[in-house]
Amino acid sequence: MPDVPWWSVVTSATAPVVLAGGWAVAGDRQPGRYDPVRQSVSVLAAMGATDRWVMTIAFVVTAMCYLATGLGLRPAASAGRLMLVTAGLAGMMVAASPEPATGGFSLAHAVWSTAGFTVLAAWPLRAWRRGPGVPWALRPTVAAGVAVVIVVILAWFAAELMTGGTQIGLAERVAGEAQALWPLPVVVSCRLAAKRTVHSHHRQLTRSARSSHA
Repeated sequence: MPDVPWWSVVTSATAPVVLAGGWAVAGDRQPGRYDPVRQSVSVLAAMGATDRWVMTIAFVVTAMCYLATGLGLRPAASAGRLMLVTAGLAGMMVAASPEPATGGFSLAHAVWSTAGFTVLAAWPLRAWRRGPGVPWALRPTVAAGVAVVIVVILAWFAAELMTGGTQIGLAERVAGEAQALWPLPVVVSCRLAAKRTVHSHHRQLTRSARSSHA
């Protein structure tokens, strides 16, 4: 089982912090009353929003974290890593396709946002592995459970969008944070598994050396 570089811990931990920090700061800078429960995160980066650069940068940094984490997550299956990288690219396109200032509809923004949410929901199912010594976060049952939880949250978000509900912003934030948080446990579990493997191998070598001298 290959090791995960230390910087993957940094990137996977940075993504949820930057994402939540971005919408908190950007929302606070909007004139009048911005309601994070009712209003979408995309409003904060829309054309004409006050200091829209705050949320735009948060989108870009979060996307770069996904991309970097996907590259560094070597113990995961290649398909899952590719999907995480793809999610990062989709996130950059979201930042590059802001919604119009009038509150209208941007097809490009909708397409890339949907692509990003979809890939981030599916990547755990393509990243899992079987066999002894597989990190717990990459085991099939864990990956399937996480994917189910994320899909349920996304279904809530989709229902809010389609019905014009009063919790669009809350549902979007819960979905975004759930997806942004999951890479971190995966990375940590992979590093812990690698350390256990090294320690186990070291103990075996020590026992073999003692047996040979006995």
